[in-house]
Amino acid sequence: MILYLLTLFVVVPLVELALLLWLAEQISWQATILLVLITGIVGSIAARRQGLGIWLQVQRQLQAGELPGASIVDGVLVLVAGALLITPGILTDMVGFALLVPLVRRQIRRRLMRALIRRTEWRVRVMESDRAFTPGETFDSPAVRPDGDDESGDD
Repeated sequence: MILYLLTLFVVVPLVELALLLWLAEQISWQATILLVLITGIVGSIAARRQGLGIWLQVQRQLQAGELPGASIVDGVLVLVAGALLITPGILTDMVGFALLVPLVRRQIRRRLMRALIRRTEWRVRVMESDRAFTPGETFDSPAVRPDGDDESGDD
């Protein structure tokens, strides 16, 4: 965990700074600042638009009585994309814009949901049954994702 935090708060900003200084040498510092401002504005507008669309999709799914698990994960990824896009930097902008591409986001969502399911222990407590169970007995069952697939990830 410490390694992740070190990477996030020390290595990434240093790489971003190096990239911005290199870009400033190539095209000028004024153009670099303008580029950072434009990507921040365009990215925040795009993230807001996609986030609103996902929010409406979640609302429709809830009204239809469906679980919006995948849509909620998409919403979180778009929120992360927006945060990355308003952060000055080339690397964060590339990752942020990638998260706004639905195909990329779908792949990341699948991997993220599989990882979360693998780390979650699913147990069902049987309250009533035709078969006799001892009080408090549990049994393991494959987890089912919100889209109906089992945890094996076989699409």
